[in-house]
This record gives sequence, C-alpha cells and structure tokens, in this order.
Amino acid sequence: MSQLIVTEVSKQYPTRSEPLVVLRGISFELSSGQNLAVLGPSGCGKSTLLHILGTLDTPTTGSVSLDNVDPTRLDEPELAAFRNSRVGFVFQHHHLLPQCSALENVLVPTLASSTATPGALERARTLLDRVGLSDRLDHRPAELSGGERQRTAIARALVNRPVLLLADEPTGNLDRASAQQVAGLLLDLQSCEQTMLMIVTHSMELAALLQSRVALADGRFTPA
Repeated sequence: MSQLIVTEVSKQYPTRSEPLVVLRGISFELSSGQNLAVLGPSGCGKSTLLHILGTLDTPTTGSVSLDNVDPTRLDEPELAAFRNSRVGFVFQHHHLLPQCSALENVLVPTLASSTATPGALERARTLLDRVGLSDRLDHRPAELSGGERQRTAIARALVNRPVLLLADEPTGNLDRASAQQVAGLLLDLQSCEQTMLMIVTHSMELAALLQSRVALADGRFTPA
C-alpha cells in the first residue's frame, strides 16, 4: 500500500522586511485509495502546498515522504524520474500541447520516461475510452470542448500509474455541467486505480464529493 506522510511542513519566502510565511506546520497522511480536499481562497497557499507535494518545490522546514522516499534527498535526474513515475498532475488549465492529438498528449509522460511501449499506447487508449473520448483520439485540443480537454488531462495524469494524484482547481474553468462530469470521472478513476488524491479548490460542491476536507487559513489546516 502506498503512503504519503507530510510532517510539519512550513514554507516561507524572503522579502525585504520580514519573511513571507505561506505554510505553517502542515501535517497529514494519505494511503492508497484515500482522497482529501483542501479548501481556501486564492492566495492562501494551496498551490504552494501542492507544488511541495508534487516535488516541484521544497519545504523550508518539515518533510514529505512518498512511499518511504524523501524527494529532497534525490538528485535532479532521480527527482525528475521519481516525479514522472509516482505523481500525476491535473491543473486548472489543461496544459495540453496544441500541436498534438488527444492520444499523443496522453502519451507525453511515457515519452519522458522512455516507456512509450505498445503497452503504454494501449494504456493511453484505455484511459481515453474510460473518460469518454474513444472517438476523439486524433483530435487536437482546439477541436475539443473545455470539458473534453480536461478529461484528456486526467487521462494524461494517470497514464504512468502514479501513486499520488494532485489536482489544482480541476473544475475551475468549466461550466457547472462539465465540472460535475469531470469531478465524477476524476473520483471514479481514482477509486478504480486506488491512487491517493488531493484536490485544492475553492469549490464547496467539489470538496463535498471527497472523503475528507480541510481548510487552509493563515498557513494552517483547520476543519472544513
């Protein structure tokens, strides 16, 4: 069983006067199949926390352990490989490559790890079918709706079978019907894949769908 252990994580940035403190002693744990919503307004530190968990940033103090690995102890090539194989990202903006088809976009993480095998191709096709895009494999992002682009991004995030899935306002740019569809698919796939999922959002409607909810205020977790 995979496990994420976050212990007393704090993050601050230097300024000309006092340090800007964004996170203050965040601690929590997740195991395979569990999910957590972190609520809070823009600027409260949600994305900073997500970047630390996704190994895109490092904590000022505290530690993060994913499957008994402390990412801060890895060198750059090891860290890139670890991130690509263990962590999947879904952002508010889909960040699809405009010149690539839906299928090619989903395969991008496998290319980064040199694992674009026939098995990876079948995995990508299967995921696109599971998000309802089996008839859009060859369509480029400009030919897809907003909801379809985000569903493609979810498939891309899962193609390497990550143990941790991180989503930053995944429904923030969608209309209500598309948001509900994307949220349902994200949670269904997370359950089927038994990944750990953390979503940061300002949407109470989305957060209510998850197993656990906390609010981030003044750099700390509080009950939501």
